[in-house]
Amino acid sequence: MMSDAAIGVFDSGLGGLTCVKQLISLMPNENIIYFGDTARVPYGNRSIKTISRYAAQAIDFLLGKQVKLLINACGSMSSSLDDEYTKTLPVAYIGCVEPAALAAVKASRNKRIGVIATAATISSRSFEQAIVRLDSEVKITTKACPLLVPLVENGYISADNTVTRQVASDYLLPVAAQGVDSLVLGCTHYPIIGQLISDIVGNDITLIDSGAEAAKAAGLKLGDMRNEATTKGSLTVYISDNPFGFSEIAERFLGFMPDNIEQVDIEIIEKAGI
Repeated sequence: MMSDAAIGVFDSGLGGLTCVKQLISLMPNENIIYFGDTARVPYGNRSIKTISRYAAQAIDFLLGKQVKLLINACGSMSSSLDDEYTKTLPVAYIGCVEPAALAAVKASRNKRIGVIATAATISSRSFEQAIVRLDSEVKITTKACPLLVPLVENGYISADNTVTRQVASDYLLPVAAQGVDSLVLGCTHYPIIGQLISDIVGNDITLIDSGAEAAKAAGLKLGDMRNEATTKGSLTVYISDNPFGFSEIAERFLGFMPDNIEQVDIEIIEKAGI
């Protein structure tokens, strides 16, 4: 496949733009096509069967754009998709579970790792299984944090925000009390409040950004494939709905407003995939 073909990134909404931000920083020459399913977000409380169907539809849409590599930036979708399915894809596929698990195991000194994510991701036990495959001696503490996503999307992100700090403390303090020394942020929204999280759990706990780790894994994969782009890259963002506050949310996650934004009819997406 041509080296100037785009990297395809998809997410249940706009949180995956934090992964895109890392991709642009690491690989500024790469063209990136992002699909955010803003019409059907949130995914975190849906069944694995439904999430898998939505993920396959997103993949099919991006494959139609002739992408050279796929990044699943959504913890819920990465946790739900079957390995047998992803192995059949015609291009390289990277989820955000395995890279984050590897980073957490490498970062941990005491073999105690925490994982916070959506309810669907936690119930799938995907991060636990990935970590144990790497090191069976690790003790893992997990916590579903369903209220953090809407708080981030509504702009409650400052390190001193009393509402977010109270909610996050209720979630995080029991995890920190288990003695973890690395904490996987298993949802791409969470790095936006990374400083607040560090303030609560302490700076001695290493935060693992699952989207950033997926971006790093993509860079290594393209290097192995010798398929890196050589010209200045571009970003095109597709969304399935134009939600209220879209511009503010996109800029919050990405750091700037993308020039190329297109809304896709959800019926087109629903006709794709399995």
